[in-house]
Amino acid sequence: MAASYRREGVAVKLSMRVLGFMTGTSLDACDMAILETDGETIAAFGPAGERKLTDAVRDLILDATRQALQWPRGAPEPEIFQETAAAVAREHLEAAEGFLAEHGLAWSDIDLIGMHGQTVLHERPQGDRIGRTVQLGDAQWLADATGVPVAYDFRSADVAAGGDGAPLTPIYHLARARTAGLKPPLAILNVGGVANVTFWSETGDIAAFDTGPGNGMLDLLVQGRGAGRYDAGGKYASVGQVHETVLRGLLDHPYFKAPPPKSLDRYDFPLAPLEKLQLEDAAATLTAFTAEAVKLGFELMGGVPTELVVCGGGRHNPQLMKAFAERLSVPVTTAEDHGWRGDSIEAEAFAYLAARTLRGLAISYPKTTGVTAPMTGGRVARPAA
Repeated sequence: MAASYRREGVAVKLSMRVLGFMTGTSLDACDMAILETDGETIAAFGPAGERKLTDAVRDLILDATRQALQWPRGAPEPEIFQETAAAVAREHLEAAEGFLAEHGLAWSDIDLIGMHGQTVLHERPQGDRIGRTVQLGDAQWLADATGVPVAYDFRSADVAAGGDGAPLTPIYHLARARTAGLKPPLAILNVGGVANVTFWSETGDIAAFDTGPGNGMLDLLVQGRGAGRYDAGGKYASVGQVHETVLRGLLDHPYFKAPPPKSLDRYDFPLAPLEKLQLEDAAATLTAFTAEAVKLGFELMGGVPTELVVCGGGRHNPQLMKAFAERLSVPVTTAEDHGWRGDSIEAEAFAYLAARTLRGLAISYPKTTGVTAPMTGGRVARPAA
């Protein structure tokens, strides 16, 4: 029997089977992964999978995002938030029930759920103004429907304490790298809607920040030109030419001069500078922009890792991987090169963070989100008796 301790009058197993969920800003799928973990070490990796978001839920999230971007500070939250939170929770439940059945599991086999929720707004702190971050998903409904506690709302406490609330995956990146037997200095780059990097130094410290755009700008470009949902296989970028003047203009954004830690929303960079370029050249330029932003991030850190491990959806784009290899002075590998599940890293991370939340362990740090001291975070919704 696993060891346990008591928190808030409830017995907590140190080794838990945790189901982690992640729905990213690319609005592609609900990712799922199971870890056996105590929130410090990883005892085992359970199954992982995904279910594509339905068009109806994706459209609802897009509408909620548009309203969130126009939401004045201090005003009541848009009514659509509640509707979207309910729809996101239902989507998680339906995805998980098929996933568990496929692998011969039931909800009674799961000790804890980690639900990141769907981000519809993320504003980093500016001067004396604290940030705002909104992740939608009805955690209490999900806990009641499954009979399993749900850890959620991982970012709000960090933001309220003056942090950026992102990125939160670095502590898991460290645990994953150690489990794989990797050694520092090492960098792990997650390319989702926004790209974020974790640096693991030879001293054992971790530092992290959002480097710049990931897939988000490129997705918006392709969608805006009526050419699909994303640049599948880099087909547009592969036949386009990088417009160096436009690229340098994009890189002149003040974000790249700001010291880390720092974070972004996928809508922080406008597409207007690319309007006069044909689709192929615009795609090639944005692909180069993502790689050059990572290069600037390395320069800000003042050190070069011995390797860059790329995870997240962006690693499926061969043109983007080629741009990393050509523009970065460091060997570039993929998560799979080390036996990792590159599409599931963030779902795994929120399983890990859920365990840390339940145990009251820190999930964000001064060098990852800018808080003044390591922060616990997240809340736990428990099933109704």
